[in-house]
Amino acid sequence: MSAAEVLAQLVDAVDFRRAAEVRDLELVAQWAALHGSDPLDDPAGSPYDRLVEVGGEGTPLVREFCLGDLAVARQVGWMTARAAMADVLDLQHRLPRTWQLVVTLEAEPWLARKVAVISRGLGIDTVSVVDAAVARAIVGESPSRVLEIARAKVIEADPVAHAHRVAVEKARRFVTASRTDEAGLRCVIARVQAGDAVWVDAMVQRVADILRARLDDAGVPESEQASQDVLRSEAFGWLGRPAELLELLVGAGLDADDDEAPGGAVDEDERPSGLVASRTTAFPAGLLVALRSIDPSRLRPSACVYVHVSEQALADPGRHVARVEDQGPVAASQLAEMLRHAHVSVKPVIDLRETVRVTAYEHPETLRERIWLLTGGDRAPWSTGSSGRRVDFDHPTPWAADGSPGQTGTHNSQPLNRRHHRWKTHAGVEVVQLGPGTYWWRTRHGQCFVVDPTGTYRAEVVGA
Repeated sequence: MSAAEVLAQLVDAVDFRRAAEVRDLELVAQWAALHGSDPLDDPAGSPYDRLVEVGGEGTPLVREFCLGDLAVARQVGWMTARAAMADVLDLQHRLPRTWQLVVTLEAEPWLARKVAVISRGLGIDTVSVVDAAVARAIVGESPSRVLEIARAKVIEADPVAHAHRVAVEKARRFVTASRTDEAGLRCVIARVQAGDAVWVDAMVQRVADILRARLDDAGVPESEQASQDVLRSEAFGWLGRPAELLELLVGAGLDADDDEAPGGAVDEDERPSGLVASRTTAFPAGLLVALRSIDPSRLRPSACVYVHVSEQALADPGRHVARVEDQGPVAASQLAEMLRHAHVSVKPVIDLRETVRVTAYEHPETLRERIWLLTGGDRAPWSTGSSGRRVDFDHPTPWAADGSPGQTGTHNSQPLNRRHHRWKTHAGVEVVQLGPGTYWWRTRHGQCFVVDPTGTYRAEVVGA
């Protein structure tokens, strides 16, 4: 193909992609329409099912358990399926002008879905302000401009509600960390007050400067020194070791080159008496001598890290991989770097080849640990496992009070988050444990899957 032909087909591909995304959303909306009646009025429905509101005000209610079937059909997690349904219901019932442009392939479906999320908190009587403004912009403006318009119109549509949302958002501040990538690195994501972010940034820069000075003092050529970004990354790690950070700052001189606070100079008349010049630490000057005498190792926090490592990896860490829970795979040779600042306590190894059974319905803690190590997390089809160890332990073959002894054990147990557990128990889902950590699932609509430690796979569909 010529260059012109390639470009022409790329233009056509945009429409094909948009059409596929629209079809997906339309099918999701149809699924919602099929499950909009009260389950209590359905003789075949589960008494534990209920109507829930997934979209914004004015969208129809849907049966909660229908989300489980939708998720496995689309090969996504529960919350991803719920988000798709919420977005398309919002577009159809709250943002009809924007939706029409999506259906005619003039606008990007993903961008319209973002607008739906942004405007979800508005009432049905005010969301039309956003719809009208976005419909005028979404075809020709850049995505960033469209989202900017949407956010502005949300504020304009209901200023009082916006003030309330600001308060709600402040209550949703958090700090979290991503999974570990193949290089053994993680992203730390924090949502904090703007002022706190300024001071954290200032401390990171202060520590990075100290680390740079150490390299200079050691005679390391500038061409061999780490970049400023890398030093700031290392400096951020020091914030998690406050005792060692304190030792570093005291050793470097707390008031060195630090007379100015982030955002402006400090008036000496406003500085409290007895404080050193550093605004990023602000310790009383008389305390510094005492701080130098403290053993930083006594102040280190404790933490529990689960590392799964084979005998082969211990024998040859350079060629094998270990798995750190809530982080992911790392080279076994990286474990020493990960644990370099910690006092390590080694717990006994559990032989997972052994079958363990108990008669009680409840799983003892030792059995929970064993099953978790066998499965590695939530065993629902295409589960993201994001709930970590906050799971229920389900009996694939239901436990019977008058049944035989030993119904609970590694032969009949799987971790499920609460949503998946309710769906499996009350929505006509059948599960058979095929072996350690391996399960066969069948939904009430006949969709079949095998879930094992390597992932989820479609099995032969049975029934109808």
